[in-house]
Amino acid sequence: MAITTSTVTGFRPEIWAAAIMDPFEKASVFADKLTANREYLGEIQRQGDTVHVSSIGTPTIKPYDANQDIEIEDLTVTDNAYKIDQGEYFAFRVEDVTALQAAGPLKDPATKKAAMALSMSVDSFIGKLIKDNAKKKIGATKIVNDDPATAGAGQITAYKALNQLDLALNTESVTREGRFVVVGPQTYSALLMDPRFTRVDGSGTSEGLRNGIVGRATGFDVLLSNNLPKGTGQNEVLCAGVAGGFSFAAQINKVETMREEKRFADLVKGLMIFGGKVFYPEAFATLEAKVEDPAAGA
Repeated sequence: MAITTSTVTGFRPEIWAAAIMDPFEKASVFADKLTANREYLGEIQRQGDTVHVSSIGTPTIKPYDANQDIEIEDLTVTDNAYKIDQGEYFAFRVEDVTALQAAGPLKDPATKKAAMALSMSVDSFIGKLIKDNAKKKIGATKIVNDDPATAGAGQITAYKALNQLDLALNTESVTREGRFVVVGPQTYSALLMDPRFTRVDGSGTSEGLRNGIVGRATGFDVLLSNNLPKGTGQNEVLCAGVAGGFSFAAQINKVETMREEKRFADLVKGLMIFGGKVFYPEAFATLEAKVEDPAAGA
């Protein structure tokens, strides 16, 4: 990790970096371990680095004949790569007088807020990656935000929308293990109107288990995010898939703190570099959800 040191007494950059990453990890949805392959997290040094990811080909299955020698094939290993070409930073000043008036430290909570803002930016980046590269894309779909029985003409329930995403992945033979779907607040509101989702025995849990998880339905861990990509207008683009389908790497590359030369104040700056790539488009499916009230479908 490339950390710039400082003359400020007591500054320990590795602790500051950890303080940033901890709330970042807790706030991330798309960048969570549940949704992303993050094997290379922390192994990058600077913007412009290349991350290499090797994929192994599937061995050929052949019929066995007891009277014939078996055929041996070489294992195919393909090198895939992506650039760490994204960067986001924060920089703020804390006046000594302001810190005194606050009767407590301001830098720590400000840094946590910066980390959460970074996580939102990264989530938006990953959501767009999935939207742009998913093999299966279900277009604008009217979803009723009320009791399922009130669905009007052309409307379906949010639960059925998840069924359609499940079918899209099944047609590509995507493993059922570790499937997730990220929904937005409007779709989540519609899901809450459906007893199939709200039942504890149906969702698998009565409370969130980890970052953004709000339940389980149709074989998916259902996650809630305000950073979903948008379709037509403000339609939410639901993103479903498995974590092994894309890789993501991020690093708090620099943390600096110093005294401002012409003020009685501390300066704090931080830089995060990151990048990602969808390696298996068939591992993802999207659906553009147009959530509306029952009358809109009549």
